[in-house]
Amino acid sequence: MLKIAYCPIYSHPLPEGHRFPMVKYELIPEQLIYEGSCTSENFFCPKLLSEKWILGVHEERYWLSLKNETTPPKMIRRIGFPLSAKLVERERIIAQGTIDCCHFAKLTGVAMNVAGGTHHAFPDKGEGFCLLNDVGIAANYLLENTIAKRILVIDLDVHQGNGTAVMFQNEPRVFTFSMHGKANYPLHKEKSDLDIPLKTGTSDEIYLDSLSRYLPKLIENHQSDFIFFVAGVDILNTDKLGHLAVSREGCRQRDEYVFSECKRRSIPLVVSMGGGYSPRLTDIVEAHCNTFRMAQKIYF
Repeated sequence: MLKIAYCPIYSHPLPEGHRFPMVKYELIPEQLIYEGSCTSENFFCPKLLSEKWILGVHEERYWLSLKNETTPPKMIRRIGFPLSAKLVERERIIAQGTIDCCHFAKLTGVAMNVAGGTHHAFPDKGEGFCLLNDVGIAANYLLENTIAKRILVIDLDVHQGNGTAVMFQNEPRVFTFSMHGKANYPLHKEKSDLDIPLKTGTSDEIYLDSLSRYLPKLIENHQSDFIFFVAGVDILNTDKLGHLAVSREGCRQRDEYVFSECKRRSIPLVVSMGGGYSPRLTDIVEAHCNTFRMAQKIYF
């Protein structure tokens, strides 16, 4: 059975003007259950992440500023959300969800988090709606507990996974692969182990060709025994921040390809959702739901 991390706090209300990015988190499970792609049994609610695992990848000074709500105003502006104890709690629960998914993926091949993909969280700072790096925290958890030896991060959000890249730049056991829009945020790109910057207006054919050209070789050459997939849907041609021209069908084919490559090699896969900023909420929710539908199709 596909196990999916979701807790009502994922969609915890924010002040007016910040609500829109959160709405999708409650709508995705509702849609999947309504249409019969999933049942309530597929979903589980994570508990609160231990500080031990936060401090495994984030600097103590930064974490304490979040915990004690003393984060400098400049950093809060870079994060993009008003800081609150509830928001920090939410991030801890999401990151625990990604860790929990690792254990389910070892059993069934794949597990998914309705949220996560917070790849703009650096060891010492947050930005771009990201406070704690869930994939970074979970990857470190796997290494520390010898659950995995060689980890591949497939980051296909339209924005470069800059925080994750910095987090593991001196860790050869974690290979960071980011295929993103060249002209997108962040303006200053960090150095992943492999970056594929795509031109503005990149279409389905070029996008999928680029992915198929690099991904199989990466998996084989790195000898990965665990994979994280940041499945942002901000690559869509409808996305107001993405600048690419990938259709919803092209995005679905992307997911199908990643799932098929991992399933064929029997490598456990954990999926975090990443971003999506289309003006129509339907475009965001449908594209994300396609990722869950495809996991069901390929694995179950």
